[in-house]
Amino acid sequence: MLPLFDEPNSTRTKLAASLKALSGQGIWIGTSSWKYDGWLGQIYTEQRYRTRGRFSRKKFEAECLNEYAEVFPSVCGDFSFYQFPEPAYWSRLFASAPRSLRFAFKVPEEITVETFPTHARYGARAGQRNPSFLDAGLFEHALVGLLRPYREQVATLIFEFGTFAKKTFASRVEFLERLDPFLAALTPEFRYSVEVRNQEYLAPDYFDCLRGRGVAHVFNSWTRMPPLAAQIALPGAFTADFSVVRALLRPGRAYAQAVEQFSPYQAVQDPNPDARAAIRAIIARAKQYREEVYIYVNNRLEGNAPGTIESIVEG
Repeated sequence: MLPLFDEPNSTRTKLAASLKALSGQGIWIGTSSWKYDGWLGQIYTEQRYRTRGRFSRKKFEAECLNEYAEVFPSVCGDFSFYQFPEPAYWSRLFASAPRSLRFAFKVPEEITVETFPTHARYGARAGQRNPSFLDAGLFEHALVGLLRPYREQVATLIFEFGTFAKKTFASRVEFLERLDPFLAALTPEFRYSVEVRNQEYLAPDYFDCLRGRGVAHVFNSWTRMPPLAAQIALPGAFTADFSVVRALLRPGRAYAQAVEQFSPYQAVQDPNPDARAAIRAIIARAKQYREEVYIYVNNRLEGNAPGTIESIVEG
């Protein structure tokens, strides 16, 4: 785990150098999101975000991505799952970090949710079918078109599909019958990745579908998904000329439980040697085949994503 100091420290400097060297080999490692003041003294320097002698959260959230990029070569933007950002937002975001930083973005749920959850934030749409599910035209107009000026900085666009109930898709085949034509309609300017949360979808026909479209399966560590090691061992699981890993949760642990246990994400609290070993194996494979891989670690995997990454690359 990285020690906590008030100023940039030798451990941070060493980690930055290691990650830069790996990115030079096509191995891009970063975190899921970046606006965590629990990383102050570890990744972030508090003095940079002081206004009138006091820490300014507003200044921190507006400017910390630039300091993040001093350590990590890539980042996954989870924020885009909840809305289609406006052009001005994209302009500010890309201007707030060096052009060398590679972004992965989650595609808005407006595209990936078939039926809106029965949650208060969905209002009148809660429990209703989503008419925009896998709408390639909307995807092009509301997201791809706005990202096109920044495409060299976009590593991949991630389609995260939550767990589908049987009443939504009675079988994996039904899901693939909707997914395949959608993937076929996408512009080849970007690279795409699919993350599923139904364990039974991890089968040859699913992998064949992605491979046929040059789309990567996202190896994801999640509550109800097999461990990363089990996923990478599945025949045909590497479906594109690049790979994506999202180390989100320890299998069996609920998201809310992880938030309660680990916030404010200042230190690794629950080391996961199996997940670390699986990520190292994916890195070794990428080196062997000279393929790019994008690896994103979440605070909720072990309690502190930078500490987890430091243990993986320096351990």
